[in-house]
Amino acid sequence: MADDDEINLEEGGAGSAPEKKRGIGGLLSGLLKWIIIGLAAIIVIVVVVVVTVKITSKNSTQVTAIPTSEEYVSGQREIYDWYTSLGIIQTTTCDDPPATVRVDVALAYKKDDKATSTEITQRTVELKAFLRRYFSGKTAAELRNTNNEDALENEIKNGINDKILSSSRIRDVVFQQKDVIEQN
Repeated sequence: MADDDEINLEEGGAGSAPEKKRGIGGLLSGLLKWIIIGLAAIIVIVVVVVVTVKITSKNSTQVTAIPTSEEYVSGQREIYDWYTSLGIIQTTTCDDPPATVRVDVALAYKKDDKATSTEITQRTVELKAFLRRYFSGKTAAELRNTNNEDALENEIKNGINDKILSSSRIRDVVFQQKDVIEQN
């Protein structure tokens, strides 16, 4: 019996047939295993890249947002339409003795903005009264100081936008004429 149990390796006996099946099947299953691992690696890499790009693109748009305000878009100052029909406003300052002030104010508004133009025209009387009161509250020294002129124009612009105009806004105020005449 011991002789019958012996395996003949040279002739391809009973023990060699399963090894051939395992070799071909093993080769095929090994190849499929590596193909699946390769595909899984490619899928993981693609998912990681897509997620990373989405995260960085969200952060980059927040950090590098480009301002779209009209002041920044063109790289130069905006061109305005000007309302110059208020005429010369004459009043006195709050000094003792008071000085006479004569100003001709021009109001800027957005180009081709018919609503603002219409509202300024409709409120001309209120605008003149506001300007008269504004200059009556100033001293001759404040009005004569040319370094103070930008601040005066800005105060007038803010006052008109806040107190006079309701549905529109002026963009700038410029003095076409500003005379301060002291009486001796």
